Amino acid sequence: MNYIDGFVAAVPNANREQYIAHATRAAEVFKEFGALQVVECWGDDVPEGKLTSFPMAVKRGDDETVVFAWIVWPSKTVRDVGMDKVMNDPRLQSDLEPMPFDGKRMIYGGFQVVVDA
Repeated sequence: MNYIDGFVAAVPNANREQYIAHATRAAEVFKEFGALQVVECWGDDVPEGKLTSFPMAVKRGDDETVVFAWIVWPSKTVRDVGMDKVMNDPRLQSDLEPMPFDGKRMIYGGFQVVVDA
């Protein structure tokens, strides 16, 4: 079964277009190194929780939106090799263009698919 990397982040609303451009460039690199699909979603119905929620998890500010994204890989092995290449690719390491969000508040993880209906 496929392997999934999932991400949740808070992105300043003013950086929406910059984020989309960054995500589009990154998706090309991920796919070059083995990803089957990259999906980026801009939140529009992400409620605040009382105990837990996406906004709470990423400490979303009043001027930010929660982004939910995932990358589909054919296997964990392909992901491990591909992710290492992505993280070392100079196209995503530019000091000239800072990340359009606070990466310290991003939540991410790798997941084994157990149901795909």
